[in-house]
Amino acid sequence: MQRKKSPEEIRRKELISELVKVSGVKTFADVQAMMKEAMSETLQNMLEAELEEELGYSKYDYRNKDTDNSRNGYSNKRLQTSNGEIAINVPRDRQGEFEPVIVEKHQTRLSPDIEEQIISMYAKGMTQSDISGHIKQIYGFEISESVVSRITDKVMPIIHDWQQRPLENTYAVVFMDAIHYHVRQEGRIIKKAVYTAIGLDLEGKRDVLGLWVGENESAKYWLTVLNELKNRGLNDILIACTDNLTGFAEAIAAAYPQTDLQHCIIHQIRNSTKYVSWKDLKAVIADLKLIYRADTEKQAYENLESFREKWDSKYPKIYKSWHDDWANLTTYFAYPPEIRKIIYTTNQIENFNRQLRKVTKTRSVFPNDDSLLKLLYLAINDITQKWTGKRYDWRPIRMHLEIYYGDRIP
Repeated sequence: MQRKKSPEEIRRKELISELVKVSGVKTFADVQAMMKEAMSETLQNMLEAELEEELGYSKYDYRNKDTDNSRNGYSNKRLQTSNGEIAINVPRDRQGEFEPVIVEKHQTRLSPDIEEQIISMYAKGMTQSDISGHIKQIYGFEISESVVSRITDKVMPIIHDWQQRPLENTYAVVFMDAIHYHVRQEGRIIKKAVYTAIGLDLEGKRDVLGLWVGENESAKYWLTVLNELKNRGLNDILIACTDNLTGFAEAIAAAYPQTDLQHCIIHQIRNSTKYVSWKDLKAVIADLKLIYRADTEKQAYENLESFREKWDSKYPKIYKSWHDDWANLTTYFAYPPEIRKIIYTTNQIENFNRQLRKVTKTRSVFPNDDSLLKLLYLAINDITQKWTGKRYDWRPIRMHLEIYYGDRIP
């Protein structure tokens, strides 16, 4: 049964119908023009009412005037709204004490919707120039690139809070990887790495733990990052997965001595095959697969020795790179298949980095570290909104972790 309309709703509908007839509205452009005019008049009336409340008497009602302040004409103001640009006359008082609430002094944009759209466009990788043109096309008014920058700068305090937020006490797995960008610094363009940490908590849910911009990897640098995570409440990492980042093994041993370290097999394969000739590539990859897809570490090592016998005369560096890092490349053999497939590659963070690159590909050089962090944070905000639940296979994984790590799991 249809709900009965209230007298107010009926009267409002009648007024709208009457307004449409009087205005001669026929097209959508006419509707927009009518809405802009209605908004302008409504704001004008509200500002007049605010000033009347401030002064304590109506216009021309001097008998009820009980103040030495008075009206003092109007100032013209143009506002950018989600319906386009409108013009209003802001009433003034003689003593300059009137502070409007509905439209504040120096305010040039009425609707937060515009700022939200600008931030959303920025998060999707649009440049400041693109955003400026898009706003002009949609709303019919210009917004400078510097204004776009000031609007997006409003997220910097939010980024700071996000980077300092408390973390879980224990994470089952933490993936760490780097993605490189060109940043302008002191008149030079420098290649910088942005290090990302993604945590998989004890409930099987993912979270981006932080972003760090750095020029050089070192044990000292990584110890600073890991101590920051500790200070935010992360007291234990069961397994850390990385791309053999310089100095990370030493730093993780100092900050989290109980943590098991697994170097990414996919990165190891890429590095191993970088200089392999095209005609040998398929065979080399097949033989490497016998190593990392083995059922046990013992079998994997035997297959590594077989690889050495077959390929060492041609590609001696491949065997050496696997042999020298064997302990950190084979950590996953200690776990059942459910956990192995999570940790022997950094696919989770690589997929994440791939999504970041889609957003940042329009920027060849960032003007500073803040502009880089700003875009990455906004992109992360978009990406992680889709991370709604825990892994579908988490229950057996959690059981294995409890058996393996015992009382380290709260």
